[in-house]
Amino acid sequence: MSLTGALSNALSGLTANSRKAGLVSSNISNATTESYGRRVLELSPRSSGTSGGVWIDGVVRLEDAAVLSDRRLSDAQSGFADSLQSYATQVETLFGASGAAGSLTERYATFENALLTASSDPASTQRLDAVALAAQDLAAKLTVISAGVQSARTEADTAIATQVEALNSALSRVDRLNVAISDTVLRNGDASSLMDERQRVIDSVSGIVPLRSVQRDRGMVALYAGSGTVLLDPDINSAPAVLGFTPVATVTSDMTQDNGLLSGITLNGRAIRASNAGPLGGGTLGAQLLIRDEAGVATQVALDALARDLIDRFGPGGPDATLGATDAGLFTDAGLAFDPGDETGIAGRIRINALVAPGGAGSWRLRDGLGAAVTGAVGDATLINGYADALEALRTPASIALGTGPKSFGQHVADLQSQVAMSRVRADSEQSFSRAQNTALRELELSKGVDTDAELQDLMLIEQHYAANARVMTVVDELMQRLLNI
Repeated sequence: MSLTGALSNALSGLTANSRKAGLVSSNISNATTESYGRRVLELSPRSSGTSGGVWIDGVVRLEDAAVLSDRRLSDAQSGFADSLQSYATQVETLFGASGAAGSLTERYATFENALLTASSDPASTQRLDAVALAAQDLAAKLTVISAGVQSARTEADTAIATQVEALNSALSRVDRLNVAISDTVLRNGDASSLMDERQRVIDSVSGIVPLRSVQRDRGMVALYAGSGTVLLDPDINSAPAVLGFTPVATVTSDMTQDNGLLSGITLNGRAIRASNAGPLGGGTLGAQLLIRDEAGVATQVALDALARDLIDRFGPGGPDATLGATDAGLFTDAGLAFDPGDETGIAGRIRINALVAPGGAGSWRLRDGLGAAVTGAVGDATLINGYADALEALRTPASIALGTGPKSFGQHVADLQSQVAMSRVRADSEQSFSRAQNTALRELELSKGVDTDAELQDLMLIEQHYAANARVMTVVDELMQRLLNI
């Protein structure tokens, strides 16, 4: 081998090791950076005449596609579980812990006890006032819960709009990065940093919709929803999908997607099934649709059924014989008689009859009847006992949401409270499982990323190789100096 050949070999080695050292430095400094892909230098042997050395073929960005795909799907599942757990906790908080001060069960128990106390001394205005106040508090609790449920549905509607906007922005960003990566690859440049950024963008929305990434030519990727719906595919269409959604300012109990008062979702201008079972379900977007259109509606329906049962028990045909067929009973629909055909949202409109409202002077009507013109016998507890009996009476509810079997009002309250608590427990369990799975996959992804110990070992080898090539150049220099000195 000639001196120039040896010098060329050593120079190629120095260049390669210098590039390797830079990549090792980058790997170590970004070991904890999310979405960073470990870089390695790809080399191939060089053969030119009697000379050897190495060619630098480029920088390769390493990633485990299978683990990355599973982790992204887990992001969506975890986001879905977190959203539902948050809603279940919010509803349980609205109802209150069973027996706790201010809870629905406590308000009912207070009303029931107030009736029993008043029945022992119906002449006591103070005890009659306590019944009126307890009845008002019970009605107010149903109203507060109803308002809270609709607030949760409004928040879900707003979240849907925010997530649709974020998804549109991310798809557009990934499309632009695809173009930039393709151009860089065509110019034989290093697109690793662009690929890191693209992964960060995709990861930022992987919790919204389950995403699958498919590798395409020149470093580009296609994105599909978990259902197989195309969101971005350079091989099919150069433009990313565009989602459409129109939020509302406030969601009320009568507003649903089915009656057209709430917006669905469009994909490239075409309406799609906007639910968790639809093409974009499975992540936080599907969870918010589920809360707005199913879970929230179901909770409201159950509340309305409970409020109607309470109104019916104290309305015409009940214990108060002074009421006419069209009169409002002890509990009213915003001050008016309840219309059975307008049950939707009654839990948010239920009020105590103004004739016996606390602060007035009409609590005696709780003893003598809402339709009584004058006070009756102050010692007669017949109506008050009738009210207490109405609460305990086993009757089949008018609303199927409370079931078809005869139960007391107290049983309906306990059943609904139990359902709310069980929903929260199930949501907690699903959240715990999803988080554990997601954490495990993230740890697995990191374990396949940058290993700082291995990188430091590589750096030591690079140092040795660099020193060896430098020594070759030193020897060649010494030999050339001897030749020149002859």
